[in-house]
Amino acid sequence: MSQSHLDALYDYVQERCLWQFFSRTWDREENIEGVLNQVVRLWSGEEPLRGTPQERLFYADALPIVSDIKGRFDWASTIPAEEVKFLIEGLKSRLTETVITRSTNRELNHHLY
Repeated sequence: MSQSHLDALYDYVQERCLWQFFSRTWDREENIEGVLNQVVRLWSGEEPLRGTPQERLFYADALPIVSDIKGRFDWASTIPAEEVKFLIEGLKSRLTETVITRSTNRELNHHLY
């Protein structure tokens, strides 16, 4: 995995994806995992999960992301499936660190929500 590939994906998600900024920690975690797991499946040519309404929602969010990634980045269509998984795991970690761990929004974990 190239650090520049991870940086490019991170910048793309930060700029274009609002699901990472939901109002609660559990919701952010659920969206980061759910959407990006579907991204891995679609990008790798696997069948996406669509058995539940939540899986269909994540699929709907992942579909344009994968299309954009393949259209924007020349390298995206040449990397093997194993590297896609590794790259997306790095992206998940980076997003979690930024939008959850280092977030100063105290409402993310407020006990009344």
